[in-house]
Amino acid sequence: MKRGKYMWAFTALIIILYVAALLVIRVGSPARVQRDTYNQWRQSYVIQEDEQHAFVNTSNNKSKAVALSEGQGYGMYLTAIAGSKGWAQQQDFDNLLRYYLEHRDYIGEQQTIPTYLMQWRQYKEGQTWVSQDSSATDGDLYIAFSLYRASKVWPKRSSYYLEIERQITADILSYEYNSTTHTLTVGNWANQDSTYYNLMRSSDVMPDFFEAFYESTHDKRWLTVSNTMLDRLVDLSNAHSTGLIPDFAWITDDGAKAVQGKAVASKHDGDYSSNACRVPLMLATSDNPRAKKVMKKLLQFFNQQDFITAGYSLAGKPLNDYQSNSFTAPLAFAAEQQQQQHADRLLKNRQTILTEKLETNNYYDATLTTMAVMGEVD
Repeated sequence: MKRGKYMWAFTALIIILYVAALLVIRVGSPARVQRDTYNQWRQSYVIQEDEQHAFVNTSNNKSKAVALSEGQGYGMYLTAIAGSKGWAQQQDFDNLLRYYLEHRDYIGEQQTIPTYLMQWRQYKEGQTWVSQDSSATDGDLYIAFSLYRASKVWPKRSSYYLEIERQITADILSYEYNSTTHTLTVGNWANQDSTYYNLMRSSDVMPDFFEAFYESTHDKRWLTVSNTMLDRLVDLSNAHSTGLIPDFAWITDDGAKAVQGKAVASKHDGDYSSNACRVPLMLATSDNPRAKKVMKKLLQFFNQQDFITAGYSLAGKPLNDYQSNSFTAPLAFAAEQQQQQHADRLLKNRQTILTEKLETNNYYDATLTTMAVMGEVD
């Protein structure tokens, strides 16, 4: 009798250990994928300039490196997330931070007024590094939010990080904000004297970031920016049955309209292209009903596609015949975060992305993939 009891107890123990092992594997595997993806990305794209400075190479060529404020913001963001998991050190973040601080933009007729916005591009001309004037709002937003995240990851340095974050967000509202439409401009060069003052980049709609900035600064303009830009994104989503969003749009006091091609950067400025593909990353974790509405419509369209190509017209016509992770990875992440029903195709894409080796010579694809894999916004 006792022997039988011992056998049942032993069997129960084995079952418990087996189930526990499965849980460890299931919980541990995503963390391993995240860690490996981050390490691959860092080794491929972060260049250590010296002991105290590092930047993200966006050129896909280490011998002809190019730094962008966008890339620096992504790098700081990913490093802050990696730091929260123990995969990056404070020094790694500070190296990227110091590079940004030494490449801040200056304004005024003589370019003598310092700001906390970052000069949008640095590259080598011969043997000399050149830093180009003017800012890009997407990079500044990511740098600011990264500092907000870092203040929570490394609390002993929290006051320093938040001090800089508040300087950046104040300058964003001073130099990258349209006080008439209550939306962010695409950079400090798109000022009141520019024909681009009413231009909005769709991927600059970052409700989680805006809420964090309000929490940090208590400046209610961030709530206004969040509400207004989400309203404009809904306008753009409603304009087509596909729900597709253009890279750029012209903004009025109470509406939005997609630009025509070549309005800003390329012939696809008015399409769902290389900027709009980031929209799912920006909205995926938002609890705002408008963000969820825009994402639901986008995911419904893409889950109906047998083959997701790199770009679409707003009517839903593919612009290319090849795939790109800069399009599929953000969508797959959003489908998972939004718990979208009938998103089986997109979720299969996520499984594929998680098992693929990261691109080592395609900065944009690799970075958006890494952000989707690491993706979380507190």
